[in-house]
Amino acid sequence: MINSLGIAKEPKDTRVVVAMSGGVDSSVVAVMLKEQGYDVVGITLRLYDHGEVLGKKGACCAGQDIYDAKRVADEHGFAHYVLDYESRFKDSVIEEFADSYLKGETPIPCVRCNQEVKFKDLLDTARDLGADCLATGHYIRRMNDEKTGKAQLHQAVDPLKDQSYFLFATTQEQLDFLRFPLGGNTKDVTRQMAQSYGMRVADKPDSQDICFVPNGDYASVVTKIRPEAMKQGDIVHCYDGRVLGTHIGIINYTVGQRRGLRLGGGETQGEPLYVVGIDAPNNRVLVGPREALACSALFLKDVSWLGEVTISEIPQEITVKFRSSMEPIKAFVMLSADNRVKVTFDEPQYGVSPGQACACYCGTRVLGGGWITQTQRDMAGSDTKG
Repeated sequence: MINSLGIAKEPKDTRVVVAMSGGVDSSVVAVMLKEQGYDVVGITLRLYDHGEVLGKKGACCAGQDIYDAKRVADEHGFAHYVLDYESRFKDSVIEEFADSYLKGETPIPCVRCNQEVKFKDLLDTARDLGADCLATGHYIRRMNDEKTGKAQLHQAVDPLKDQSYFLFATTQEQLDFLRFPLGGNTKDVTRQMAQSYGMRVADKPDSQDICFVPNGDYASVVTKIRPEAMKQGDIVHCYDGRVLGTHIGIINYTVGQRRGLRLGGGETQGEPLYVVGIDAPNNRVLVGPREALACSALFLKDVSWLGEVTISEIPQEITVKFRSSMEPIKAFVMLSADNRVKVTFDEPQYGVSPGQACACYCGTRVLGGGWITQTQRDMAGSDTKG
């Protein structure tokens, strides 16, 4: 017998550890599997302390989310544990987040959290508990290849909720153990399920911010960890080197930014200027016209690849996303002459920055991806490096 999770056991003999954040998605996963007769164990990770991160006494330490997860488990009769991963999260996610900004990059900490904490440490913990699989509330689909029998990762049915961009670094070994029961749902369906289960979190709002930056003010978090981040420096035109103004710390600027540059009209001669690069070693912000943002290619490090075809010197047509909210666009992936993974766009792209993740697709299938280290500009006169 193959159960609904693709495991050759009766549900009652199948232990499923569910990563519970305290939100509606993971809560629905846990209760749904419990209702289907699985041996469910809920785990909530204590990852951070808002008070410590923001430097505010008495700030919330994510206690409400932990309480919500525990209440769901208690009301529906399955075990729930809270594990303290704060030290691990700080070292592998928060510290790197701050250092990445100091390098002039645009970090994506949610990918690192999945890569280094949830799908690594938590997955190991699930195995230690005798689990047959680890289930999460992510909106992404795990599908088996009919020819090879290997698990594949695919975009969610609902494009507005698809989280494949944040999961590109999932390895084949991890994917074999993971399950994503909500990949075929829309968010409305998930909330309806929560209401049918009588869950109090059914109407709980989705989190819109990075979890350890609850108010969206990432600069305050970075400054708390790295006080030197607010060092002033020059804002320089990328074409002729003119100093146009003074910035208030490179962490306050991102590639593609136009507003808030505080440049005088006399120096810019009314020319609309954008941030086209961050020169972190020299503490400079580079600005220029929109055409200077045009990016024809990028280079990746720490590439994770789920596709059967090996990346080689022969360009392969794929689609890619370098922002979570964008539609996948046509591109080509290959090994460059210096043996780096290079992604070339079919058409120039704007707002691409070192530090961002680049997820690669074939149709809805997630092939993998990596971290952008360098972008090749069409008009800026030189490459932009992180």
